[in-house]
Amino acid sequence: MQTEYRQRREQLMAKIGSSTAIFRSAPTAVMHNDVEYVYRQDSDFFYLTGFNEAQAVAVLAPHHPEHQFILFVQPKDPEKEVWNGYRCGVEGAKELYGADAAYSIAELDEKLPQYLEKAACIYYHLGRDHHFNNKILQHYQKLLLSYPRRGTGPTSIVDAGTVINNLRLYKSKTELDLIRQAVEIAAEAHDHALKNATPGRYEYEIQAEIEHIFRLRGGMGPAYPSIVASGANACVLHYIENKCKMQEHDLLLIDAGCAYGYYNSDITRTFPVSGKFTPEQKVLYEIVLAAQKQAIAEVKPGNSFHAPHNAAVRILTEGLVELGLLKGEIDKLIAEEKYKPFYMHRTSHWLGLDVHDVGVYQYGENPQILQPGQVLTIEPGLYIVPNTKPAEDQPEIDPRWVGIGIRIEDDVLVTQDGNEVLTAKVPKEIKDLER
Repeated sequence: MQTEYRQRREQLMAKIGSSTAIFRSAPTAVMHNDVEYVYRQDSDFFYLTGFNEAQAVAVLAPHHPEHQFILFVQPKDPEKEVWNGYRCGVEGAKELYGADAAYSIAELDEKLPQYLEKAACIYYHLGRDHHFNNKILQHYQKLLLSYPRRGTGPTSIVDAGTVINNLRLYKSKTELDLIRQAVEIAAEAHDHALKNATPGRYEYEIQAEIEHIFRLRGGMGPAYPSIVASGANACVLHYIENKCKMQEHDLLLIDAGCAYGYYNSDITRTFPVSGKFTPEQKVLYEIVLAAQKQAIAEVKPGNSFHAPHNAAVRILTEGLVELGLLKGEIDKLIAEEKYKPFYMHRTSHWLGLDVHDVGVYQYGENPQILQPGQVLTIEPGLYIVPNTKPAEDQPEIDPRWVGIGIRIEDDVLVTQDGNEVLTAKVPKEIKDLER
């Protein structure tokens, strides 16, 4: 992996030229009082270094005559390591992670200027660490004051995301292997849930079994808080309470992905707890499944990122009209977004180191064009939310539909000649969901 991290740094340095890029590790987060959450490194920082410790800074300075990759890290401290785990230390940062130079994080203010004073600009993302933001701004302002005397140094700060996000958008073979493993584990967990969800069990029981498999198979755990939503709970898009008892005629919507080696899967399936769809559940499910299949068919090189969403919206709208949940001319309903009370989210997002991974969806009015190596989700749904009030020109909602929520989500890789559904082995056909 160190070879891959080095190649990523080289790609980024080629893009920034005579500038300097600075990346900050993720802060530690407190669960309560003095108990911290399990540490998770900042995705950009990890993408470039593979380094998984807090209180660190990575600097890329391609213009520097000796040091292009510099790490500032916590030094070795045997007493603290007994309590909180081993550190690689300054020497380890060079030996294990390939830094050209490494320093204690306490030396940052002293050492950083030498990597900035001849840089054309600073690439840095102004994130949530306001203290560190101010530190970088102070260094920048100090260099600006001395610019008239030296004639060198940064005259602007550019968001590092403008260069690194596009690199992360295209997955290497190594990255795809990690995503595939995250998918493999999650697929097993979803299949297990399908076989074990029965009336009378609680949502949290199914969550526990899913997440047990995530860890049992070597995953880091859930990629995001698992959604296990029965009945009308499925109409809450980010329902995570997972505390209700499943009833005989409920659908169960499970949106759960596994994190593996920092990469993520993101899968949603909806199936009947009793083993049989009701007529209303079945017809709505068929509409969502048809929309999803058509959206997946639109995932191919040269198509707009919005093409899958547009395809899904059309089929969902046509289905809603056929069922009498909407009325009107299809194109007009779509243009006026009359489908939104039933389908209020987008069909896709990028997937990778982050579940909602980095990458531009459109440039002004011009959408991102799908290209090989990109990974995205395809996740249309229909939600007949209780107490939804239809628009004035739309029909009242028949109570038999109310409380049904359905989403189907797969992870899809754009290939040279089309796409590969990475999550294809997770059942979604009605014949495979019923028993």
